[in-house]
Amino acid sequence: MLVKGDRVTVIDEAVNGIVLSVKNNEITIETDDGFQLTYFVNELIKIQKSSDLNFGIGSHNLSQVLKEKEIPKPRSFVKEKKTRDERGVPEFDLHIEKLVPNKRGMSNYDILTLQTETAKRHVEFAIKNRIPKIVFIHGVGEGVLKAELDFLLGRYDEIIFQDADYQKYGLGATEVYIKQNPNR
Repeated sequence: MLVKGDRVTVIDEAVNGIVLSVKNNEITIETDDGFQLTYFVNELIKIQKSSDLNFGIGSHNLSQVLKEKEIPKPRSFVKEKKTRDERGVPEFDLHIEKLVPNKRGMSNYDILTLQTETAKRHVEFAIKNRIPKIVFIHGVGEGVLKAELDFLLGRYDEIIFQDADYQKYGLGATEVYIKQNPNR
């Protein structure tokens, strides 16, 4: 229980001060900088001695708590480790919505032609620039685009293709590997 005159520290802020008033669950303090701020009881810790804090459950070392307040903890995250082959693998989404701003007025033939021409352009670019692997995202649908893509890719001798990683893309993508010929 806090009373007027108690020295307190704010749990999640670097603020210390003296209790000025206690009204129900709200405590008004004057900070060491001279500001009057109001906090809820559960946001404050009473400083009994210069080295102790009272949590109502027991005492803790004030210097340790203050050190934890002042030093930001490093963010912890797990970075997905990618193999050398997976870094920067170009992915091309062949969904018509990604290729044109508005498909209104386009027939299914026009859409399929645009999608296959786009795929062909990317394949030729990858071959020309010696890019070892690309991924086409075509979606599942009825399989018409996938069949056209398979037909297109089958016409190249320097290409091997297969369904892309199921965990990453599901059934709607194809990986294309370009054989690197040192004579080119």
